[in-house]
Amino acid sequence: MVWEAAVLDGPADASAWETAVLRGGPADGTRIQVAGRPSVVQVVRQCPAEQDADGGDAAWRVQALYVYRRDHRGGDGG
Repeated sequence: MVWEAAVLDGPADASAWETAVLRGGPADGTRIQVAGRPSVVQVVRQCPAEQDADGGDAAWRVQALYVYRRDHRGGDGG
């Protein structure tokens, strides 16, 4: 899974926000704002948990973790 930044002109500025588009995975096509041009973006999705073995509600949470890496080629990721 990769993400591509829509704006990559000039040096990275930690205070300047840029638009990025996630490609592939569960967040495909999602547009996000990033600052400082991170090399990876983490996306977390909640996973429903069934009851514990004793019949009570689960006392823990389950999350699926997806990692998007920046596509250094730029453009459309191709």
